[in-house]
Amino acid sequence: MTVEADTYAPQVVFACVRNGGRSVAARLLTEHYADGRMIALSAGTQPGEHIHPEVAEVLERIGLDTSGEQPRLLTRTMIAASDLAVTLGCGEECPYVPGVTYRDWPVDDPRGQDEAAVRRIVADLDARVRDLLLELLPGLDLPPSVLPAG
Repeated sequence: MTVEADTYAPQVVFACVRNGGRSVAARLLTEHYADGRMIALSAGTQPGEHIHPEVAEVLERIGLDTSGEQPRLLTRTMIAASDLAVTLGCGEECPYVPGVTYRDWPVDDPRGQDEAAVRRIVADLDARVRDLLLELLPGLDLPPSVLPAG
């Protein structure tokens, strides 16, 4: 997805500790639903070596491609370039940049969880992302959830 050069697209960075689960899921969900109208980044304060396999499996099953995902370090520059920083468990380890709006989403860590728990966490993130997009992108024709009904 690309954003047209003459169209402003807000940027959000999703930050967690390892950048292998919550932040990746939130970023991929945001990009899917925003359809190019928002830039979504994800990063971690102590990035791991890879995306958590249990998270990748659940995301792939709902149609979100994780093959290009690689954990990366959260930087002050990344936050400063964003309109919003959403923290997901990194708390005080996340750098503070004046002028950037922060929100903390208290979402469980999916690392090492069974499939049912990971699905519940992804569903929580899905609802939060959808609400955020409706708030930040007035008039967005939000497509149906990628999650199975029920």
